[in-house]
Amino acid sequence: MTQDTEKIEIDLLLEAIFRKYGYDFRNYARASIERRIRQFLPKSGCRSILEMVEKLLRDKPFFSRMVRDFSITVTEMFRDPHVYARLRQNIIPLLGTHPFIKIWHAGCASGEEAYSLAIILKEEGLYDRSTLFVTDFNDEALEKAKHGIYPIDRIKDATRNYIAGGGKTSFSEYYQAHYNSIAIDGALRKNMTFANYNLVTDGVFGEMQLILCRNVLIYFDRELQNRVLELFTESLCRGGFLCLGTKESLLFSSVCDQFDVVDDKAKIYKKRQ
Repeated sequence: MTQDTEKIEIDLLLEAIFRKYGYDFRNYARASIERRIRQFLPKSGCRSILEMVEKLLRDKPFFSRMVRDFSITVTEMFRDPHVYARLRQNIIPLLGTHPFIKIWHAGCASGEEAYSLAIILKEEGLYDRSTLFVTDFNDEALEKAKHGIYPIDRIKDATRNYIAGGGKTSFSEYYQAHYNSIAIDGALRKNMTFANYNLVTDGVFGEMQLILCRNVLIYFDRELQNRVLELFTESLCRGGFLCLGTKESLLFSSVCDQFDVVDDKAKIYKKRQ
């Protein structure tokens, strides 16, 4: 197959996904989405990308498998602990000046980072007046997040990250061990609302004091990054905070003049009043 032919077939695949199911991968970073399509092809039972197009149009479970494969769910508790230390020291006290706190964790993957933030809010005495909206477009990852059950072999790294992020007690207080898994304390889910939400196609989401969307934008092209950042800007209240992944930035984006940099290393920004 020539490169031109493969490009046309990939374009047809992405267009079919959007028109049939409303999932828009057309503006994902091209190299990334092409790599994921090629990796999925041997697992698909199809001989070509064009055959995948025909199959997904008639077979919704097949499409669901494909979407799960496209979704990146790499995450961990207190990932990049210095970011959580900065949130704890510099942002959480400011959130505490509000009578009610609304936080959106967009692109939550399997939920570890959302629980990490919930732990900080609890330790800083703000959890009971906080609502956390935890969203992802991957239903399978969202189910894992809802249940909060993770492999026990991650616990050493999680404990190390918790301590480096400024943890105030023993991390073991927040989970129960069961054979080869840990179950996160259900009390941390009390004020969490889990929902399927597609950053590419869905609309403005409330008036938030804090939005976290970490290590998601790196998979989008510049046009889609701008579209999502505009969505976040509209979904933040004035003076609200946006926290991105450590490899992401508002620099050169369409909304950069609407934010002040709070912490460039931790990629925390404040929407101007």
